[in-house]
Parts: sequence; C-alpha cells; structure tokens
Amino acid sequence: MGLFRYVARGPGGHHEVSSIEAQSEHAVVAALRKRGLVILSVSEEADRAPDVKRSRRKVKKSELVVFSRQLATMVDAGLPLVQSINTLGEHAERAGLRIVLQDIERSIEQGASFSEAIAGHPRVFSQLFVSMVRAGEASGNLAEILERLAVHLEASLALKRKVRSAMMYPIMVSIMAFIITSVLLLKVIPVFGSIYDSFGSDLPVPTQMLLDLSYFLRAYFPFAIGALVVGVFVLRRYIKTESGAILYHRFKLGVPILGPLLRKVAISRFSRTLSVLVKSGVPILNALEIVSKTAGNKLVERAVSQAIIEIKQGDNIAHPLAASKVFPPMVIKMISVGEDSGKLETMLSKISDFYDSEIEAAVNGLTSLIEPLLIAFLGVVVGTVVICMFLPIFRLSTIVQM
Repeated sequence: MGLFRYVARGPGGHHEVSSIEAQSEHAVVAALRKRGLVILSVSEEADRAPDVKRSRRKVKKSELVVFSRQLATMVDAGLPLVQSINTLGEHAERAGLRIVLQDIERSIEQGASFSEAIAGHPRVFSQLFVSMVRAGEASGNLAEILERLAVHLEASLALKRKVRSAMMYPIMVSIMAFIITSVLLLKVIPVFGSIYDSFGSDLPVPTQMLLDLSYFLRAYFPFAIGALVVGVFVLRRYIKTESGAILYHRFKLGVPILGPLLRKVAISRFSRTLSVLVKSGVPILNALEIVSKTAGNKLVERAVSQAIIEIKQGDNIAHPLAASKVFPPMVIKMISVGEDSGKLETMLSKISDFYDSEIEAAVNGLTSLIEPLLIAFLGVVVGTVVICMFLPIFRLSTIVQM
C-alpha cells in the first residue's frame, strides 16, 4: 500500500487536489475514473511508515491455509470478495491476520485488485501466493486457485513438520551431551584434580590432558563463551552472502544420513511448487523465477536461475537442470517426458508425491537409526571422561609407590 497525491478535474471544471491510499498508481486512476474525474497527475508520497509497519506483520502458515480454504469456499458460493474478506477478518483469531485483512479490504474498496492488495504484504503473502491469485483473477477461477493454494501450503507445512521432528531429537541429545560434559569439566573434574595433586606424582597422560582442559575452561570460560558467540555471529553473516550460502547448502547436502534427506526435501518442494504454478496458468518463466526464490536451497536456486537463462535462448527445462548435477536422473527424465507430452504439471506432481513418500520413509528410518547412534555418542563422551578420571585410581598402587 502507498499514499498517492493526485490532481484531477471534476465535471464542473473545478480542480481537486488530494491524497488517496491505494496499492498502485493504476489503482488510483481506476478509483478516480469511477468518480467521473479527469486525472491530471498522480504521484506517490514517499513517507508511508504506517503501511510499512502493517506489511511487516507475520502470519502463521497454518492461518494462511485456513484463510485460503475458507475464502475459496465463500467465493465459490458466490459471495462478493470484499464481503468475504471482511467476514474472515472479523472472525480471525489473531490480531496480525485481522489487521492484514482489514488493510486488504480497504485496498480493494479503493480500486486495487485482490492480487495487488495482497502484494502489499510480502511477509504474509509470498510471491507464489500473489502470482497464483493473479492467474486466478485472469482466468476467472479464483476459488479453484485458492483451494490449490490451501492444499499446497498444507503439504508444505506437513513436510516442514516432518523434517523438524526428525531433527529435534538429535538436537536435544546433543544439547544434553554438551551440558553434561560442561558440568563434568567445570565442577566434577576439578574436585578429582585437587585429590590427585596430593599424590605428588605424575598422572596418566589422558587424565592430565583432561585436567588441563578443565583448568583452562574454568580460567577462560567467559572468553570461550564470547569467542563462541562471535564465531556463530560471523558464520551466520558469512552464510548470508552468496558464496557462503552456496558452500553452506553444499555442505548440508553432503552430510551423511541427513544430506540425502535434505536433497529429497528440496526436490519435493521444487516439484510441487512448479506443478501448482504451471497448473494454475502462470507462465513457465515466471513460475521458474518464483520457484528459484522459494526452493530453500541455493544450489537448486542457482540451477533454476541458469535454466531460465537457457530457456530464454530456446532450450528446454530438462537439459539445463541435468547440467547442474543437482537433480537425480529420474527427475530429469520425468521432466523431459512431461515437456514432450505436454503434461509437465502432471509429471511434476508425480515427482513430488514420490519424494514425499521417500521423505516419510527416510524420516522414520532416520529416527530409528539416529537414536542408538546418539545414545552411543553420549555414552562414549561421558564414558571417556569417567575412564580418564579413574585411571589414576586404577594405577593407585603404582603412583603411591613412586
């Protein structure tokens, strides 16, 4: 949303100079023409802090799923769009969605289209959402498009939850291992160290190394924490750069066990999003541009961006994707068959369904595999510390004789 200042001439020849809130200059012109005014000039005012604040509101994806499905039902039943949005806004449970819908309603009343109105809230409605709504408006199938959006968002949300649940257990066990090891190093081991100092003899090398590490951490613990925080901050900043993001995503795809799962997630997301866009009537180049920004993986994004360049030069989709080495041969083959047969969206949907089932099987297998591995890891860490500290006791007779 923006604030536009206009100069117009009314039916009686008088000039009207005022401001109007609208999504675009085109929407301003349309609204003024409805009032019978002759537009002389329209210019956007720069400072619009309130609208910027509204556009930054966050809405949960689950709320968007419900909103899309309910709006699809109301539009399909023949209710006016503004009335439907007003009703959904009044019954929204969270204030964020309610305020966003109120702003969208005002924009439409002032002459903006639905797609133009939601485009003013990029943190709520993605480019995918806006493009599909625009295609639905152009084809007259807005209700059907909104239902597809709801199904797509629901599937994406389910996929995200599966991956998150698979990652939660190893993260929690790793945190517990870190806490236990820190307590042993900072609190328990120094007690043993003071006891062993009274022996007045050299300790076994593993024990001495562990005691040295404990003394070092106790002396420099704040500095170690500070260095860790700075390191994480620098790493996060580097990952946000182009080269850093590519290295980071390449590393993630190469991690044993987790790497193949993340690759399947990226391919499933790519296939499903492109399928929904193509099926909704979005031009293929526009669809690929949207997919490249929503893939969630820099390697996929770079492969799709290169494909766009080569498609503009007359190539097909499958060839540049195959050259990227990111997509498996089966995916490339199915995309190629879909292009040749004119059923690209169907093939992409089948790819997505296949990888969704693969992801579910991989998540279940990963959960059963990673549990014993992490327990063994935790046992090795704690066991190593305990053994190192009890080595002098095992050799107590030798140490006392010395």
